[in-house]
Formats: sequence, structure tokens, C-alpha cells
Amino acid sequence: VQLQASGGGLVQAGGSLRLSCAASGRTFSRYAVGWFRQAPGKEREFVAVISVSGSGQYYTNSVKGRFTISRDNAKNTVYLQMNSLKPEDTAVYFCAASAVVTRLSQEYNYWGQGTEVTVSS
Repeated sequence: VQLQASGGGLVQAGGSLRLSCAASGRTFSRYAVGWFRQAPGKEREFVAVISVSGSGQYYTNSVKGRFTISRDNAKNTVYLQMNSLKPEDTAVYFCAASAVVTRLSQEYNYWGQGTEVTVSS
């Protein structure tokens, strides 16, 4: 599975962005897909994950109520809708695929290249 993240950019605090994670390969629908982010000088952290069917979504506490993860298996794409953005959301965002629904980055076998999100105050 090859993943490509897109949709990042510069936005003011309170604004919105939608990230996309496009996948190649017929087996994409068999994988849970997660979003992670890495801010400058910080470790990569879990943001959200969605199950194979899309019925299960899990978020880190700091984004609950503001971010929504969804997927369209027919389009081999996972989305991360980010609303009410804050300067602390500034980071490079990565999507990744895993055989299990998990917050642990080491459980993800496939990673996209990252898309940069900058939120200005």
C-alpha cells in the first residue's frame, strides 16, 4: 500500500482544513488508517484512527470535537477534517495504514510522506 497525504497549508486560528490520504493498491480497504503529526522539535504523536469499515473512530483528547476522520473505500481515500484549528495544531501530518486499530505508531506498516499544516495566531 502506498499512501500520499495532501491538503495541508497555512490557516488562521479558528479556521479549517481537510487533509486527504490517497492510497494505491487493492487492499487498502483491509487496513485501519491513522493520522499522526509531528511538530518542530517534538516527537510524532497520534491524532486519529479509523477502522476498516469506518464505523470506529478514535481521537487523541486534544482534537476531540474539532477533528473528524472518515474514509471512502471506493475512492481509496481517508480524510481528516480539522475545524477550530489552534496554533498548537501546527505540525507535519502523516497518514499511515495498519492491520489493527491502534494508537501505536510502531503498529503501522505503511506511511505517507506528510503534509504541513501551519496555524497562525
